[in-house]
Amino acid sequence: MHYPEILSIKAQPTAFCYDANFTQLYALGLGCGAAPDELKFVYEKDLQALPTMAVMMGGASNAFIEQGGIDYTMIVHGEQRLTLHRPLPPAGRMISEARCLGVVDKGADKGALVNVESTARGEDGTLYATAIMTLFCRGDGGFGGPSEDVLSLDPVPTRAPDFEIAIPTLPQQAAIYRLSGDRNPLHIDPDFARRAGFPNPILHGLCTYGIAGRAIMRACVNGDPARIASLDARFSSPVYPGETVTTRIWRDGDAVAFECAVAERGVTVIRNGACRLRE
Repeated sequence: MHYPEILSIKAQPTAFCYDANFTQLYALGLGCGAAPDELKFVYEKDLQALPTMAVMMGGASNAFIEQGGIDYTMIVHGEQRLTLHRPLPPAGRMISEARCLGVVDKGADKGALVNVESTARGEDGTLYATAIMTLFCRGDGGFGGPSEDVLSLDPVPTRAPDFEIAIPTLPQQAAIYRLSGDRNPLHIDPDFARRAGFPNPILHGLCTYGIAGRAIMRACVNGDPARIASLDARFSSPVYPGETVTTRIWRDGDAVAFECAVAERGVTVIRNGACRLRE
């Protein structure tokens, strides 16, 4: 990693053009399409965009991976924060701008964290979404940077959850989801996955994140995507395509805490989740 140069990289704005087909493909990548109440995400009649689709619009953030000297083969998604300033249109053209908020050095044998903020604006300048992606760079620690992270996520309550929503994934889920833009071979190539330390290709962390968003919409807002104002999460373990993701949800008014677990292995895959609902 090129530190501190990565902090001064000037990412060029990038355009993200999408149509109704992309919006439907993204929803299919999250497993939508079987339940009648999710038909609006996969059918062009009265089509609506899932709120988590905004995380696909931060293309400008790629500059920090490409120019920052990060070992691409050793990257995993650590955390994702997303603020929805208004509902996404089902088709359009967004302009992405990005900046590096900071880098955390966990140590030579522990890797590094890179926090990148990106925005998605319409061509008229309207701000639709602000995202913060935390990259866990497993091969890039020990460069002498700061060791404390200024970003934090709170743990979920200790009481029993108010809702538990189980959503199965398909064996081919990662193969579908990657068509929305993340073509990392870690999610489809068995040889690549084994070299990265996994027995099989893993599901994209942002796919699991989107599935959690689906569960929260189902449990808390009657499936209305416009009610999701923010969604933050920490990725703690991978999901393998074909497993069932169970989202445990704690609601306190418009504040929602959540975590996700894989039923088949009893593993928590998303921790410290927080969602804010819009009235």
